Amino acid sequence: MVTILIADDHDVVRLGLRRLLEAESDFTVVGEVSEGFQAVAEVERLRPGVLILDLMMPGLNGVEVIRQLSKRVPATRIVVLSMHANEAYVVEALRNGASAYVLKGSAGVDVVEAVRAALNGEQFLSPPLSGGAIQAYIEKAKRSAADAYDSLTTREREVLQLGAQGRTNAEIAERLGISRRTVETHRANAFQKLGLRNQTDLVRFALCRGIVRIEE
Repeated sequence: MVTILIADDHDVVRLGLRRLLEAESDFTVVGEVSEGFQAVAEVERLRPGVLILDLMMPGLNGVEVIRQLSKRVPATRIVVLSMHANEAYVVEALRNGASAYVLKGSAGVDVVEAVRAALNGEQFLSPPLSGGAIQAYIEKAKRSAADAYDSLTTREREVLQLGAQGRTNAEIAERLGISRRTVETHRANAFQKLGLRNQTDLVRFALCRGIVRIEE
């Protein structure tokens, strides 16, 4: 059986995906989560064959989930399911280790095909992202130069995202299980590396990079 974990913060999306996937005789959904940190923890615990992941997750964004799991649990293939067709999102997901990128408006058969392709070690892009362009996306992802954000540590990125969501240092410390002083240190280091001066700069940067959604 192919084991699958679903990570999306919308109940109706998770329900629809579960029904779609379990209609396949060799697929079984072993869990559902609605938050990025939960996605990382559950993949580490369950070791599913495939993670189907929304990019815009609360807590920890999808790209950071991909980045962490590609290092910690490389055997789990990651299929991104996103509403964003922007090339930058596709390239960033592939560059950090995603195997497939499917748009939420795609047909159900595309999701199933993406899962099977990922399990076979293949790359998959749903229409209209495909159409002969998949190799161009992959090559662009490989050529993408590292930027200042890539120089941040995992903890600095976590602190940055939670801060961009409006969490206080005390709330971030509690969420990550570290001291408030440590949070302040990570925040200061991240600000210095990115050239940020204040909370307004942070929110603007996070929105431009797709780290948080406007409604957050």
